[in-house]
Amino acid sequence: MSVTRRAFLALAAGLAAGCAAGPDETARLRIATGPVGGPYEVLGDRLAAELRRRGFGVTVLRTAASIENLAMLADGRADLGLSLADSADEAVRVRHDPVSALARMYMNYVHLVVRKDSAITRIQDLAGRAVSTGADGSGTAFTAERVLAKAALKERARTSRLGLDESLRALAVGGVDAFFWSGGVPTPALVTSAHPIRLLPLDYLVAPLRRQYGPLYESAIVPAEEYAQPAPVPTVGTPSYLVCRAGLADEIAFSVTETLFASRDRLEAPDAPGGRLDKRYAIGTGAVPLHPGAARYYRSVYG
Repeated sequence: MSVTRRAFLALAAGLAAGCAAGPDETARLRIATGPVGGPYEVLGDRLAAELRRRGFGVTVLRTAASIENLAMLADGRADLGLSLADSADEAVRVRHDPVSALARMYMNYVHLVVRKDSAITRIQDLAGRAVSTGADGSGTAFTAERVLAKAALKERARTSRLGLDESLRALAVGGVDAFFWSGGVPTPALVTSAHPIRLLPLDYLVAPLRRQYGPLYESAIVPAEEYAQPAPVPTVGTPSYLVCRAGLADEIAFSVTETLFASRDRLEAPDAPGGRLDKRYAIGTGAVPLHPGAARYYRSVYG
């Protein structure tokens, strides 16, 4: 059977595209997400599904979240990951880890949780009390340590490292008096908790955090109706980033970023103020440099 020149060129172009972004290349994509049932796991699973629809081979890695994810990117055990902005900033600006950003995703809200019937009404009441700051390797724990330090409580509270589910169980039986969680609003586990919870306000700590660390931290409001609170709760907010190892191929970074926005309605990033995935919002990644492939995608959109 003869092959026309046009057909041959079309076939050659298809083979070239396959070599650039086909299964052999993309099978190495590994996404570091978060603990089972957490928002990073959910978002990572959805992103993996969208990438697979585009022909990528993807492995999802369950982790403790931000700090572990960044370490895995830095030493080459992962290609993509999710991280809180402050954890990523520390990795790049202080440790000089080879990590780049693909997008700023959505706002996380620092939850400082107590039982609804607790006598604790402000963070200063935690002096001498048991507080879970979040799981080892999590961005929650990283942020919580900074919040406690600014409240002059880092050495005065009795801290432990428990994940969200463990913290809820410990709070219910009196194992801790309070715990930190950083996530979208609402966080399902807090909504469905068998023991009613209450959030403590943290807004007065935003200014000192920004003075020391820059605009990684923002004033945020948890609406009253999300957790059946008597009033809205002002707190500390910090974004989540989709990050990658700096050596990720430009074409892959471009394709992942393009997929992210093409499928954003199916990804359903946490639905909260500042939570909608938006191209103009996405490029604000501070000291964490945009990967050249991601930057090329944004230029293709905005010129």
